[in-house]
Amino acid sequence: MGLKYLLLLRFGLVNLVAFALLGAAWAQGLVAKVINADITNMVLLICTVFIVGLVLAGYRLWKVSKQLNAAYNFNPKEKSRASDFIAKTKGKDASSRANITQALRLKLFSRIIHIRYIANSLTILGLIGTVLGFIIALSGVDPDVASNPSAISPMVAQLIEGMSVALYTTLVGAILSVWLGLIYQMLATGTSNLVSRIIEISES
Repeated sequence: MGLKYLLLLRFGLVNLVAFALLGAAWAQGLVAKVINADITNMVLLICTVFIVGLVLAGYRLWKVSKQLNAAYNFNPKEKSRASDFIAKTKGKDASSRANITQALRLKLFSRIIHIRYIANSLTILGLIGTVLGFIIALSGVDPDVASNPSAISPMVAQLIEGMSVALYTTLVGAILSVWLGLIYQMLATGTSNLVSRIIEISES
């Protein structure tokens, strides 16, 4: 396998390891425990947002890999980002080429920035789940009946239920944010390499 497959291989390796760990957690019953403990369904929302982000990241990564392949095996007769860039910069002065290069960089990175936004939003959703969990936990606390032994048990049960929501949503949001953030970093590196390679071709 050559350089052109390296980005896809990294993407596949990271997700293979991550899904293997997820499968191990599922086999141990941890995933079901987290889902069942979350009465707000915030965990399912976080997972849905993550899956959307992962699919979008995979699609963008495939597109970047395809353009990297075309750049490292450059053929001026084939339509690609590199050939388009060379056509636009042909006969231009240094200032114009610099502006076109900056426009290319902004355009390519604007197509992946939403992946980073989704990764960051997973952490925020986890924090929202934390707040909801504390609200649930504290809503069952009634100081007026704290001296009644029969009322203590329901309050403790609701307190535990709320804390479970708070902790599990925070944990899931943080883990999936790191996962998707790693994919974004990989995508950003590939995009930077693509821009660098196109500039190298145009200069040569």
